[in-house]
Amino acid sequence: MPTQANGVPPSLVNELAEIRRRLSAIERAPAPVNSFDRYPPVEWAAQNRPAVSGNVWASVSVANATGLVFDRVECKFITDHLFTGKREAEVRLAAFRHTGRAEREIVSASRVLNLTGAQVRQVGVVVMRWVHGIPYGWDYQDETTVYTIELQHRYKRGPEHPKGRDIYAISATEGAAIDGNILNYGYKQDESGKWWWVPTYRDKSPWAPDFVTVPNSDDGAYGISAMHYCVGLPKERIPEADEKGWAWMRGTDGGWGRDPDITEPILGV
Repeated sequence: MPTQANGVPPSLVNELAEIRRRLSAIERAPAPVNSFDRYPPVEWAAQNRPAVSGNVWASVSVANATGLVFDRVECKFITDHLFTGKREAEVRLAAFRHTGRAEREIVSASRVLNLTGAQVRQVGVVVMRWVHGIPYGWDYQDETTVYTIELQHRYKRGPEHPKGRDIYAISATEGAAIDGNILNYGYKQDESGKWWWVPTYRDKSPWAPDFVTVPNSDDGAYGISAMHYCVGLPKERIPEADEKGWAWMRGTDGGWGRDPDITEPILGV
């Protein structure tokens, strides 16, 4: 019986297509060793973090996790100006999916880590380990999806509002003229008969007695740094990591709070 020369059974076509898909996935898989070293610089200091949009979850650091290999990560950051009972933080790790249309969707989150600080100023160090729940980067159904892992914070207590100092002085708008004997010193006698040097100003000049408030140099916020690193590691290296998260800290008191909840309000940009 004659046969079609180029005929291929449908089952073989499907099998070839599946082989091509697997080969393509293997080609996209990250190499276990980079061909060159990469040392991205990260700012070390703990920057002041005010409450955002009524104290919703806000990210202080973002790691691009697209194409990841491991199912768990470790990150480290530092804290500053955490004061027990006055300025306390809630922090967590959260994973986000980015659509490419300026939209960001939360995928998973760790439980809440309460950082309660100390009675005196100390720089704290925190290490967190977490099973993130993001699909392996080279096995995404949608090859163009971007994922990030983000360190987020919100206030448990605070921020504080330290007051400045009110000063009674001769003042004017910044840059006002001071030449032409507009400002000077004169004598004034008090009730006891003593004479005092006192600052004086010329009438109808831009200068006049006024109360001037000098703001407090402390803005009342605590400080949290960007993640010094956020790396995927194998289970053998960080077996403590789980879906809720694990943490170690020094220089600040703290403990676990609420369980993971991706429905809590976030800053959605």
